[in-house]
Amino acid sequence: MTRPVLLLCPRVIYNSCMPSRDRALILLGLCTLLSGAAVFAQQPPPSSAGARILLLPRRIVSGERATLAVLDVNGRLTPGVTVNFSNGDRVTTDQTGRGLFVAPLNPGVIFGSIAGRQGRVATTIFASTDPAVTAVEVKTVPRIASLSDRFDILGSGFCGDADTNAVTIGGEAAIVLAASPTALVVLPPLGLEPGVAPVQITCGKNSLPTFSMIFLGLELHADTSPLAPGEHRRLTVSVAGIKSKISLEAKNLAPDVAELLGGDSVRHASSGGAENVVRFEVVGRRRGSFLISIRLVPIPARPVQ
Repeated sequence: MTRPVLLLCPRVIYNSCMPSRDRALILLGLCTLLSGAAVFAQQPPPSSAGARILLLPRRIVSGERATLAVLDVNGRLTPGVTVNFSNGDRVTTDQTGRGLFVAPLNPGVIFGSIAGRQGRVATTIFASTDPAVTAVEVKTVPRIASLSDRFDILGSGFCGDADTNAVTIGGEAAIVLAASPTALVVLPPLGLEPGVAPVQITCGKNSLPTFSMIFLGLELHADTSPLAPGEHRRLTVSVAGIKSKISLEAKNLAPDVAELLGGDSVRHASSGGAENVVRFEVVGRRRGSFLISIRLVPIPARPVQ
């Protein structure tokens, strides 16, 4: 029996009722879909009807360009999706699943939402005259990040057009999903090994000082057979790249099918040590496809040079 591996981008999703062979193919394909136009030419893009996740840079700059991204429930960049902003503006994602827009002129908080879907994502508009906007620096990064998940970088001197930024991790090109002059949402490159890796960011003539981050490999160990009503099932995630305790958050995306013990959103700390693991448990409610997403809980920190 094939053991599923946590390779989803931007989140890890375990689907209990999908055959293990098919699940492995989907998991390995999701990250590939994020790699650019060449992949879109080979595979049909996901339907806009499946759009579920809106990625906005956490901070944008008044009157400056910014890039958003939309993903489906499987983590694939999704073209042709309309995003509505609370000020009346609209943006539609292009063939790469991202959309370029100009930030409103009035500073403050603005909300974006996927058309026809509930839920809003907030971003803060900063005035272009703010000293924090004009400097060229990285201010906040996660202390640790997952090899298979996006992470936020806050600072200034970035490019609002996502593809104009060049981000390398361990010497390999990362993918910028969303961007503004003050914030980036970055996906690590495929093939990066767990452990400490240098991160370099450039935007045009702006080259920011190199800093280091710890990147973790996450692997799922679970029974892949269908879950019967009333049956308990343990999901174990092994952590590679660090021996200290870390925190993972599991979210139940199909609570009518299965119960995630502890609630629909649960955080558990890992065991630490050489065999660093985190365990979650689900209980079947009825037969069907249950979905549990598991993500690393970020710890914002100053960059380590």
